[in-house]
Amino acid sequence: MNAVFAEASTIQDRADAQQDDIAVVLFGTGVVGGAWLRLLNTPAGARLRLVGAANSRWQTTDPARLADRRVRDNLDRGGDCRDDAALLAALDASDASIKVIIDATASDVLAAAHAEWLARGYHVVTANKAAAGGALEGWNALADGRERGRTCYGDAATVGAGLPVISTVRRLRACGDELLNLEGVFSGSLSWLFSRYDGTAPFSELLRHARELGYSEPDPRADLSGQDVARKLLILARSAGFDLEPGDIEVENLVPETLRGLSVEEFLQHADALDAVFAERYVTAASRGQRLRYLAQLDRDGAARVGLRAVSEEHPANGLRGTDNLFAFTTARYRAQPLVIQGPGAGAEVTAQALLGDVLALS
Repeated sequence: MNAVFAEASTIQDRADAQQDDIAVVLFGTGVVGGAWLRLLNTPAGARLRLVGAANSRWQTTDPARLADRRVRDNLDRGGDCRDDAALLAALDASDASIKVIIDATASDVLAAAHAEWLARGYHVVTANKAAAGGALEGWNALADGRERGRTCYGDAATVGAGLPVISTVRRLRACGDELLNLEGVFSGSLSWLFSRYDGTAPFSELLRHARELGYSEPDPRADLSGQDVARKLLILARSAGFDLEPGDIEVENLVPETLRGLSVEEFLQHADALDAVFAERYVTAASRGQRLRYLAQLDRDGAARVGLRAVSEEHPANGLRGTDNLFAFTTARYRAQPLVIQGPGAGAEVTAQALLGDVLALS
């Protein structure tokens, strides 16, 4: 019996030894990237080798600096001048069988390089929506890059901050199910704002509070414009098989024309221009027993829209609290009652976990 156990142990040891190592270059050491670096120092990140890290100005490929738990703080103080080619060279020099680029930024420039990186044989894992949620040409380029490089594109963190949303859409489609309707609240910041807004305090006051708490972007117009929600809806629609362009989505911008061209400081000073409009819409909805929610909607014909809606008490989004997101899928097989995914739709830790999960799935 002992010999059997010994043989089983030997087999397991060989399997463990044969597990692929994963080399990683991290672009972006901000809030999400910093959270990912903390996960790297847990047992879940034990098989990952960080061979390069960069913020918008500085980078390092020095093993000693990368091994320091304070690598993010160290980069904030300086390092080598940013040189993306040097970071990729460090990845090439690694003997790891799996080479991964993590994009934890919101940079359009970096997003434009995703397809090329895939074609060159690097796996790409990202929270950056600009490539998958931009022009259809860019979406198709990602598919072409994956095919040419025989690589994977990890995009779970682009929608729902790590909730199993994109994977669910792809699984339903792979199983031959037909999407009849998709509806939900895709923005953690807008979810918080409209679940808290009850007309007793000015909307502008709540907006400034959300910014102070870090629930909104530094420029809250990035949330209020609806463009972030539209990008997420575009990614889900394309994952479901709809070849939509950004212009195919009807977007309600909650920022008045007069406030769109101002600096952030000027916008915040004049944000009380929002108050009367939202107060009127709230009163109208409340008089009908409804609540305001910023919803994304997609129907079976590919018609897509995002905007502020008044929802009934029975609507799944009515009971949302905090920064929760909600995704309700009505399909040919989930017709009587939609398949609902709900949970935190914002937060550095859950977004970083989604990035880590996509990296680990490569092995």
